Amino acid sequence: MIIAAFTGVLYLTEAANILLGGALEVDGGIRPRHLDGLDGILWAPLLHHSLQHLAANTVPVLVLGFLALAGGVGQFVMVTATIWLVGGVGTWLTGNPGVHIGASILIFGWLVFLLTRGFFARSPAHIALAVALFVVWGGVLWGVLPGAAGVSWQGHLFGALGGLIGAQLVAHADRPGTAGRTRVNSS
Repeated sequence: MIIAAFTGVLYLTEAANILLGGALEVDGGIRPRHLDGLDGILWAPLLHHSLQHLAANTVPVLVLGFLALAGGVGQFVMVTATIWLVGGVGTWLTGNPGVHIGASILIFGWLVFLLTRGFFARSPAHIALAVALFVVWGGVLWGVLPGAAGVSWQGHLFGALGGLIGAQLVAHADRPGTAGRTRVNSS
């Protein structure tokens, strides 16, 4: 229900953007290294250039968002906030000139979170899910490299980094007895 509602917000936002002649995407996106583009960190994942852009992101948002939510609402909010912040700040610091928008920051973040969570948590079930996801969605990861003009590979890359950080945070929080403990290795 949460992911369906979030997807509904994406479509309502795009409808408002269309009614306003695209003003939301121009004013609400991340404008790298411009102070007036910092607030775009908050809005960019909600905005899209067109209905086609949003439609292309819809299935990954629904599938990966649903799977990321399976760990509970609290975990999902923490991981999503980490992805949103790391993806947005990284794009603001390194992005090409122009306006960067789209839910792909979240898509790449959720995908990398789901691919790495099991390895950090040492969970066979999560590792099996990661393998299945990699078979189906792994090719998407090429999007973290510079490629097509007009595609924010920086958003993809830093969204993915946010997902990696989120997986580490979740694994650390889930491991019993690790809070405040330092591992000592002897040779």
